Amino acid sequence: MQIDVRILRYDPERDRKPHWETYAVESDPAMDRVLDLLHRIKYEQDGTLTFRRSCAHGVCGSDAMLVNGRNRLACKLRVETLGRRISIAPLPGLPVIKDLVVDMGDFFGKYRSVMPFLVAEGPVPQRERRQSPEDRARYDDTTKCILCAACTSSCPSFWAQPGYVGPAAIVNAHRFIFDSRDDAADERLEILADKDGVWRCRTIFNCTDACPRGIHITQAILEVSSSIVDKQA
Repeated sequence: MQIDVRILRYDPERDRKPHWETYAVESDPAMDRVLDLLHRIKYEQDGTLTFRRSCAHGVCGSDAMLVNGRNRLACKLRVETLGRRISIAPLPGLPVIKDLVVDMGDFFGKYRSVMPFLVAEGPVPQRERRQSPEDRARYDDTTKCILCAACTSSCPSFWAQPGYVGPAAIVNAHRFIFDSRDDAADERLEILADKDGVWRCRTIFNCTDACPRGIHITQAILEVSSSIVDKQA
């Protein structure tokens, strides 16, 4: 079956602004993912097409892009769910480096700002830092983040205020705030109580829809904001 793939292209060395280009690609929709179509275009039609990809199994998060108006991973999205016309653009709200590749520097800077690592002030145990299955289950959902930026770049609050730390950073803060082995929850809550922290969330749920890992992102943000309120009470 022939699929018409429309891609928003931009090469800063030759283009004044982004423009659409369309490619006719042969596909088996029941077998192919969007990433397969992009590979065929690059290898068989236009070697200048630029996009990120790595594992091709929905784990690395590198091939997040806007497909038919929704943030998705190209390696997970089956062609048969999209029809014969597919539009592909870079993630919205992030600077475009070339074609479907966006600058993730600021995104990762915000991720680092929430201290996304375990802070344990007690003596180092001889073996692992143990916790109960119940304590582990408390934050299990937010351990699934692959930092693809699909959630943050789908957020209208982020589009309106780029200073907003964004859903992905809050998700990764949540993972440690509710970890019973961690000793820096109060410090993270203070960081996220800032004007560009959790209070910019408007519970639109775009982030939850965009997450390829099925994380309940809006719920996690609300749990963090509730903890801030409890701490300030």
